[in-house]
Amino acid sequence: MKRMYGVVIPMVTPLTEDDHVDVLSLQRLTDFLIDKGVDCLYPCGTTGEMAYLTDDERILVVETVVRQAAGRVPVFAQVGAANTSSTIRLAKHAAACGADGVGVVTPWYFQLSDDALLSYYKEVSDSVPADFPIYMYGIPQNAVNDITPALAERVAQACPNVVGVKYSYPDMTRLQQLMTVRNGAFDVLVGPDHLYEAVVAVGGKGVISGNAMIVSEHYVAVREAMARSDWASATRLQRKTNVLNAILCAKNNIGCYKAILKQWGIIETARMRKPMEEVSAEDTAALMKALEEAEYKTVPAV
Repeated sequence: MKRMYGVVIPMVTPLTEDDHVDVLSLQRLTDFLIDKGVDCLYPCGTTGEMAYLTDDERILVVETVVRQAAGRVPVFAQVGAANTSSTIRLAKHAAACGADGVGVVTPWYFQLSDDALLSYYKEVSDSVPADFPIYMYGIPQNAVNDITPALAERVAQACPNVVGVKYSYPDMTRLQQLMTVRNGAFDVLVGPDHLYEAVVAVGGKGVISGNAMIVSEHYVAVREAMARSDWASATRLQRKTNVLNAILCAKNNIGCYKAILKQWGIIETARMRKPMEEVSAEDTAALMKALEEAEYKTVPAV
């Protein structure tokens, strides 16, 4: 089974002016990210506005990215939804269309017991081939439901094809506890970008970073420094990404990604799926000014 690792990009979902998925822009974005040297693509995650997309739109996004990537990098589709039936439909589609695996966020809005969450993951696991890798996805600040180490252990024991977790709450203790699941044979990727180096240093597999969509070269440099065990350089590079992340996340980070990608000519519009807001022209100009002052195009020498 393939695994997620290194610098993984949760892609934005480009939209046309009349609010449809912009397939041509999505194809360009796929090529752009692969050319930047990232390790994996992750469509239909939080950054992809998945909660505001229809199931059919999510199917179109995943098919487009898988087809355009054409095996150059692994594609792991985020298929988790608010209900089990939609999640299973999306998971089956991802497996059938050639995705390399899936991420599955916990259902959101209603508080669920660990027994209910175990049942959810077991049903999804059983719906796809036994060798099709699944990652749990915890983002309790958005989804209400959390993934505790005890729950992850129960899911790992019941579902052999659940191979790891993306955890998006900035809790180093929890992240390290998740690394002990299945006697340590359970991959952990971090969502909060500022913890990338720290998590990999204690055994994590990588970062799933929206900011890396914009400043990919900085994240690739961190990855390369860690790969050669040059931790002094990795720390220096990580600190630069932290500065850039703070600028990108100061206000409406997903809207900022789209505004920048539009300015670069990668996507046609910066449209967001309502009720999410677009970034204004004035705010876009201020964003670009702040990034330029931070020398966002310059990766520190190591």
